[in-house]
Amino acid sequence: MEPTRTRIKPVYGAQHPPRIERPISNPGTPKKDDKLKNKTKDSFRDFENETSDAWDDGDDDLILMATVQMSLKDVQSTARAVLDNHSKQFQALNGTSQGSPVKSPSGCHMTAIPSAISLGAGPGVGVRLNSHWQPPRITPLRFGQPSVPDRESAKLEKFHTLLTSLTSSNAGLEKLRKLSWSGIPKSVRPTAWKILSGYLPVDCDRRQPTLERKRKEYFSFVEQYYGTRHQVEHQDTFRQILKDIPRMTSVAHLFQQNAVQEIFERILYIWAIRHPASGYVQGINDLVTPFFVVYLSEYISNDIEVENCDLSKLSIDTLNIIEADSFWCTTRLLDGIQDNYTFAQPGIQMKVNALKELVKRIDVPLYKHLEKHNVEFLQFAFRWMNNLLMREIPLRCTIRLWDTYQAEINGFANFHLYLCAAFLTRFSIDIQREKDFQGILMFLQNLPTHHWQNEEIGELLAEAFKLKYMFADAPNHLVQKS
Repeated sequence: MEPTRTRIKPVYGAQHPPRIERPISNPGTPKKDDKLKNKTKDSFRDFENETSDAWDDGDDDLILMATVQMSLKDVQSTARAVLDNHSKQFQALNGTSQGSPVKSPSGCHMTAIPSAISLGAGPGVGVRLNSHWQPPRITPLRFGQPSVPDRESAKLEKFHTLLTSLTSSNAGLEKLRKLSWSGIPKSVRPTAWKILSGYLPVDCDRRQPTLERKRKEYFSFVEQYYGTRHQVEHQDTFRQILKDIPRMTSVAHLFQQNAVQEIFERILYIWAIRHPASGYVQGINDLVTPFFVVYLSEYISNDIEVENCDLSKLSIDTLNIIEADSFWCTTRLLDGIQDNYTFAQPGIQMKVNALKELVKRIDVPLYKHLEKHNVEFLQFAFRWMNNLLMREIPLRCTIRLWDTYQAEINGFANFHLYLCAAFLTRFSIDIQREKDFQGILMFLQNLPTHHWQNEEIGELLAEAFKLKYMFADAPNHLVQKS
């Protein structure tokens, strides 16, 4: 149901929103049947009824939206249209400049402010490639490589040099994208993410005043809107947010802290109120997590793991900075994929069908195996698009993946499609070993990725880049020859 559109009266009160004192609920634990009952007929509905863990412990909205049929005349043609659109964007970007003018004298301190370089903003949404450019070569790390520290130090030095010498030339931003594609060192990741997302421009003279204005603007939204969360027209939205936040188990200990839950409640509620076309949709809560964790890491010592960080030791001003920066960067991400969260989530459904078309062309045995056992792509890939694979891979891998997504032009919308294709085909042999519907779905909902590190993500990104290079510029490859 579409969120109710209503005029919200300003609520004036304390400068900072009140703390919410309520019991901390532990993240839900999925329940599993001891064994699946034998069925003469395999179906998604039977499978769903018999296993309570297939959708991650109560992802009610995901189950509902995965069964909603789009009111589009031809699903297959829309899938091809997505790829055709990618091709047009790719062609339009060749030979054109990207981003808004930026300027920064060398050695200036970098702080976060917004800019016009937004994911999904303007006509330049696609992947910019010149005829000679290739992604940085990804060399898997092996045991016994003594040069690894030197290589990491050299890369870090390159980032420091570049981040403190970017000018108004678009070439500087392009250099940052290329350097970031193969991963960003932890110590400079907060600054690099803010620049790549479009939240932080490079002009030194504009940084601090704009930063103060944007953070003040966010907390003015909190003061104006947060007091309406218990009103009849908004209480369902806020209740769903309260229900979803404890499920965020990627860094469970961190999210058991009251201060963290309150920050996420405010971020998600303010975003939902300011985006009535979609409102809050289950899954958006996950997308705040990488920004929050990366920006939190900027204020804790290197010997403290983020999941063990005690936020009570941080000042209120520091928490406010992390909260506001996370809100604005999440907003910029969602601006580029908002059709994923409007009614019936057409953006997701088109991307799922585009994924189906891709797999049909690049892995015929896998495609036929899924088809033979009546496994629909929507039944497993819906969540991949809705949560950007955050439920499928560890948080450390998501953060590394987002280095590249933000280095790509509109990577969260376009490049993610090819990453999902590479992700699925990586498990092609394992999937084909499963000989029934239930076995396939159980495997796809519990993929063996908990041990993954940067090496696996690097291999996946290289394969995704190859697919994008092959198909984004030639969507006719998806057309079956008669």
